[in-house]
Amino acid sequence: MGPVLTSLCYIRSEGNTLMINKLRGPQRGMWNGLGGKFVSGETPEDCVRREVLEESGLTLGKLNYRGLLTFPAFVDNQDIYTFVFTAEDFRGTVRDSSEGRLYWVPDKEVMDLNLYEGDRVFLKWLNQERVFSARLDYKQGRFTGYQVSFYPSCSRGV
Repeated sequence: MGPVLTSLCYIRSEGNTLMINKLRGPQRGMWNGLGGKFVSGETPEDCVRREVLEESGLTLGKLNYRGLLTFPAFVDNQDIYTFVFTAEDFRGTVRDSSEGRLYWVPDKEVMDLNLYEGDRVFLKWLNQERVFSARLDYKQGRFTGYQVSFYPSCSRGV
């Protein structure tokens, strides 16, 4: 089996970030941005737009690409590659989905949520003008460290 490709988006508005509190599966009780797995033929942008619409009812406008996360041997010994975006341009009305309940969380409170340990590392990079490429290492579900490189941003928004 090859790697699993996913997209993740942190939607922001007026000093708040839209977060999902997962209701099922191994992520139950954890908080995250919106996103999920690619379907065949999708680009990272296609995937994140579809996933956000499915999970929240929101249609995204301009996206800001922030970076790529690599999780080696994360699930069933498969690598996961996650394309990370932020968005402030959206339309629609937020609605919950079968994935979880959605909340607008004040930005200053996001780090107080029940997050994965690695999320506490990369969430700090979302406000930078640079793009990141990082490997987040977990062993038996425990965060063990990371490596990161930063690159100048070529353009803003797609």
